[in-house]
Amino acid sequence: MTRERLERHQVWFYLAALVLGLLLGQVAPGLGPAAQASVWPALALLLYATFTQLPLTSVPKAFRDIRFLGTALVGNFVLVPLLVWGLVQLAPPDPALRLGLLLVLLVPCTDWFITFTRLGGGDGARATALTPFSLLLQLLLLPVYLWLLGGTPVTGVFTPGQVWPALLVLLGPLVLAALTLRWAGDRPRSRRLVERLEVAPVPLLAVVILLVGVSHADEIAGSGAVLRVVAGLAGLYLVGAVTLAVLLARLARLPVGQGRTLAFSLATRNSFIVLPFALTLPAGWETAALVVVLQSVVELLGMIVLVRLVPGVFFREVTPRRRAQAGS
Repeated sequence: MTRERLERHQVWFYLAALVLGLLLGQVAPGLGPAAQASVWPALALLLYATFTQLPLTSVPKAFRDIRFLGTALVGNFVLVPLLVWGLVQLAPPDPALRLGLLLVLLVPCTDWFITFTRLGGGDGARATALTPFSLLLQLLLLPVYLWLLGGTPVTGVFTPGQVWPALLVLLGPLVLAALTLRWAGDRPRSRRLVERLEVAPVPLLAVVILLVGVSHADEIAGSGAVLRVVAGLAGLYLVGAVTLAVLLARLARLPVGQGRTLAFSLATRNSFIVLPFALTLPAGWETAALVVVLQSVVELLGMIVLVRLVPGVFFREVTPRRRAQAGS
């Protein structure tokens, strides 16, 4: 199956993986510990495959479009945190639930953001150029956001012994992917090997979701109240993010394609980047990892709608006929 077909149908793969994982976890609860241990290598493989498809060497190129880049960064790292803070105030006063919401909603996506930008008629080149900045800034700023918005120092929840495994799972694949891309360079045969990895992220993310479903089946099965909260707030987030994108695009006078790209940048969140950190939380904080998984499912369902609404309603192409009508 080609990358394009996988990406078009990815939401159904993820939903099927979650349902299958929950069923396996309920029918064979003894699989839970093995599934929990398998999440880490599966995440590492997923991150490596994803990072090999990212433009890790394109940072200098991204500097050239200051208007779009500045607008996207202000939206993601100034306005979105304010939106997230307001939404978290609507959540029940459960520290683990609120931490999960902060973790997953504060960091912009760096993988399927590009996919949905393409599907929604956005500017794929600028989406690609934005990605390295987005990845770097979220890693640097997430601890600051958690401290400012959550009111608790990160060290109060994440101990060094818990954070290091997650950092290794994140940074190890990043370094290995950078070395792989450097090794491939302009060699056609090596580049083909890297390009073959483009189909890997979708099935690997499905595997991660399945393993999380198996290892957290009991918690997810009894998470009706949490699901309602996450679904409601994630839905409100999508509405707020698209609204911000429309306003920012108008203020910055971005072309239609760049406006669509901005909308998907603000709307999509980086769930699997923060999942390793959520999984390392101590006993009593399992809800945070559950929130991350549930939010990603809600977001994927929302993307099915947004790939039609963003180009068809919020950022429509102005044809010569519409331009003439507007002028008259």
